[in-house]
Amino acid sequence: MDGQLTANWFLQADPLLQAFLAGTLAWFTTAAGAAVVFLNKNVSRKFLDAALGFAAGVMIAASIWSLLEPSMSMAEGMGLIKWFPATTGLILGALTIRLADAYVPHLHLGLPEDAAEGVKTRWRRATLLVMAITLHNIPEGLAVGVLFGAAATGIDPTGSATVMAAIALALGISIQNLPEGMAVSLPLRGEGVSRVRSFNYGQLSGLVNPPSAVIGAFAVILIQPILPYALGFAAGAMLFVVIEELIPSSQQAGNADIATLGTIVGFCVMMILDVTLG
Repeated sequence: MDGQLTANWFLQADPLLQAFLAGTLAWFTTAAGAAVVFLNKNVSRKFLDAALGFAAGVMIAASIWSLLEPSMSMAEGMGLIKWFPATTGLILGALTIRLADAYVPHLHLGLPEDAAEGVKTRWRRATLLVMAITLHNIPEGLAVGVLFGAAATGIDPTGSATVMAAIALALGISIQNLPEGMAVSLPLRGEGVSRVRSFNYGQLSGLVNPPSAVIGAFAVILIQPILPYALGFAAGAMLFVVIEELIPSSQQAGNADIATLGTIVGFCVMMILDVTLG
């Protein structure tokens, strides 16, 4: 009974609060993944690569069913060219993350410190790893917030942008954040960093999820005409992260088949969540 009351309360809550709580859940699961460092500092690289592949699959499926499809249906309902807002937003989202990738100092998983990207800095390896994960937690948070905001506007003629669809996306993003927390904390622990510091670095990368989600929801509620573009933007940002970072990182240690299978499983999980709940 208490669970039902909680569910009803959440469904009727202010969309900004819904977005914040969903973003907080994504941060919590990032922290949960980072907390594995307290149990074991040596997790199989095959497992980590499969988990990163899984995260990639979730993000690809979420981009299609949770973001691009609602974007096109909204555009059609608003009398726009069906594919135009989704395509425009997707390109702008990818270009935005590309610019951030070019200028924000960060280091992808498994690479030496001299392979860091962005402007040159004296930041430590741990900080660079955190920044890499943080860069793709921002579009994840935005995607969740934009979908909660879309549900609040009620302008989707097909009803695909609902609170339940936003919850499905939030759950999928939260599940795939588990390996992202591990991807920061475990390598650091393996290099001799203390458990507490490794955990703190791992969970820090997820702290951007709550504010990013609130910003996404607030923007589309405030300026409703940008909604189909915003959904495409979030999809483009996530797809850039998947193709530029997650998939290459999951396959660079010689575990391409396992990582690919992980991607397929992640895609199926997110697809099922979206179709079932959304």
